[in-house]
Amino acid sequence: MELTGRGRTITGTMTSSTTRIFLSAGEASGDHYGAQLIAVLRESLPGMRCFGLGGLEMERVGLERVVRAEDVAHMGITEVIRHAPYIYGQYRKLVAAIERERPDVAVLIDFPDVNFRLAKHCKRLGIPVVYLVSPQLWAWKRRRLRWVQERVTRMLVIFPFEAEFYRARGVDAEFIGHPLAYLPLPTVSREEYAARYQLDPAKPWIALLPGSRWRELTANLPTMVEMARQYPVECEYILPVASTIDEARLREFVTGWITFEPGRAAATTSLPYLHLVPDAREAMRHARASVVASGTATVQAAVIGNPFVVVYRVSPVTFALAKLLVEYPPEIPAEEDESGNLPIGMVNLIAGRRIVPELLQENFTPRNLFWALAPLLEESPTRARQIEDLAEVRRRLVPDAEVDPIGRAARVVLEVLEKRPARAAVTS
Repeated sequence: MELTGRGRTITGTMTSSTTRIFLSAGEASGDHYGAQLIAVLRESLPGMRCFGLGGLEMERVGLERVVRAEDVAHMGITEVIRHAPYIYGQYRKLVAAIERERPDVAVLIDFPDVNFRLAKHCKRLGIPVVYLVSPQLWAWKRRRLRWVQERVTRMLVIFPFEAEFYRARGVDAEFIGHPLAYLPLPTVSREEYAARYQLDPAKPWIALLPGSRWRELTANLPTMVEMARQYPVECEYILPVASTIDEARLREFVTGWITFEPGRAAATTSLPYLHLVPDAREAMRHARASVVASGTATVQAAVIGNPFVVVYRVSPVTFALAKLLVEYPPEIPAEEDESGNLPIGMVNLIAGRRIVPELLQENFTPRNLFWALAPLLEESPTRARQIEDLAEVRRRLVPDAEVDPIGRAARVVLEVLEKRPARAAVTS
């Protein structure tokens, strides 16, 4: 058997047309990874049968959806049990399908509140579990590490220090690379981008990424905009609108703070220009620098090589609890700042040092943001050093340029399958 495609070449000997694979992905990113994985595996196992929990992308490539991801994506299993009998019933459908079908392998993608419990059922039935995209057990909820040790056959991680963390604790873990690091850079030119979104190509642009959830946006965006108002510079601002955010609601939220359409505003306006755009990667590709709420977008910025400042604000109670609960293992060198805060930006954790400024809670003010951002707008040593450090982070996210993360994950699934006894016949 040989698996090829998109830089992948994976060999093996299994040729069973009766292979059954259970997959579980309850969120959009997991649905995307799951669909890619099914497509790659089908090149080697054209007769395989896939079933489980997934979204529309996975369904399009052949997943038999026992449960639809859109029905359970917004709740963890604890909330399901307490408040949503219907959704808990959907979870029980997944368990029943596993018990009835006895798949050859289970591939569980992120979504830990549900998937760790499904892994328990698989373990009890002797079904090997490949877990793709680890939850951040190295930061908190460390008690769940025991579940990984007991229930997971192979753990596939997308950050390099995660593999070290798991291996030191007896888990068979492999760093497969980060999917974002393998994406091609956006190809739209600066001139085309400026024309498309009414930007002035002669001015520097600053991208604002306050978060993809409404709660994050309302906590982070006001300070970003206030910085632009209090410290005006000759630039324009780009705000990518996440698919999870209603654009009309966003426009209403910021009315009075900014001007949306340069050229139509009064000549005396002191409001900054803000351009709403649909794609964060394109925005960061062409922005001079960015302000990014802690999360996946920080990895996107690092991969693209766009200098940025990390910001984040939550409720005081949530922040106080996080400071008590978050504790990094020895595999992640992390020092507290002058306010006693550990780094939270993923790029700083990958680098093992603070290469990007972090402004958290009370330190996230318009003044502090301006002074952190200002050196990144100039041809300064600070800007040059951060660009060099981000390039090193990007290299660390690519363990193998020839085989991408999904190809590596497919190889692991095939290895696990080949260790399973062959089926003599399909049982119902």
